[in-house]
Amino acid sequence: MCCSNFDARLNALLRWLNIELDLDILEIKPASSDASFRRYFRVTHAGGCHVVMDAPPDKENILPFIRNAKLLQGAQIHVPVIYQQNLRQGFLLLEDLGCQALLDALQTENADSLYQTALDNLFKLQRDLPIDMCPWPTYDETLLTRELGIFYEWFLEKRLGLVLPVTLRQTLNESLIESALQQPQVAVHRDYHSRNLMVLAEDELGVIDFQDAVIGPISYDIVSLLRDCYISWPEQRVLGWLEHYYQRLLKAGMLNCEFVQFKRWFDLMGMQRHLKAVGIFSRLHLRDNKPGYLGDIPRTMQYILKVSQLYPEFAEFHGFLQQQVLPIYQAHL
Repeated sequence: MCCSNFDARLNALLRWLNIELDLDILEIKPASSDASFRRYFRVTHAGGCHVVMDAPPDKENILPFIRNAKLLQGAQIHVPVIYQQNLRQGFLLLEDLGCQALLDALQTENADSLYQTALDNLFKLQRDLPIDMCPWPTYDETLLTRELGIFYEWFLEKRLGLVLPVTLRQTLNESLIESALQQPQVAVHRDYHSRNLMVLAEDELGVIDFQDAVIGPISYDIVSLLRDCYISWPEQRVLGWLEHYYQRLLKAGMLNCEFVQFKRWFDLMGMQRHLKAVGIFSRLHLRDNKPGYLGDIPRTMQYILKVSQLYPEFAEFHGFLQQQVLPIYQAHL
């Protein structure tokens, strides 16, 4: 058995696996990193291999994960089967979906096929999971505003020492929030990107990290996927995937707008998400001592710059980024 971080919770986890579940653990090792307080371990035992979630009850609630897994399975989406659960200690014994995330598998020549599978899963989520069946929070004005505040607080103020002028902040918030709220509302995974999709056998993708799902804008998950913080593609290729998905939604009666409107929703939803992501990556570094996400900020910032340059109503914000944010940010690199 090997493990580099033998702490009190890991000892408790091993006792649960060995004694209560009688699994006779042969090896345990970290399975993946997480931006939250959750940890995942891959355990090998006499009967096979599983993944175990360790979610400290004082910091993480595993009930949404359990509930959402059942809902997504009902929509024929492959999420990890939950074999055993320990609610008191915050442990789950899960199906092992393997080690290869979509991010690790993507190449120029296979991207069309892999993204098609990812979009197939997303379509099932949006079409086959009615929002009245989902006891999930709504991506309302309060939540959207709070998320944008992460960018202002953790990236601008705490990382760069900058403050966005109040009127500019209000205008930016109003434009992004109005665009989000006017869209058709659907089930939203909320982190539907290349690190949370696992490549399985027979061209199938498994879906993980769905515990924070909400009811929200129809463009949210598709922009998470196609303008991913962890990998980028040429704009024409992204637009091809987006237009194909738009036609699919239109044919299913899930949209009633021109593509130019859908593209605007997609762009502005992406800006909201990317601003939040830059703030979260900064918070992980400054508060949680997790600097590994800092390398993803430049890519994410490029998305923000391109969209803010594309729409006249964001010209002032684009100027603020170019003239004040980028010089100080680049000095931090």
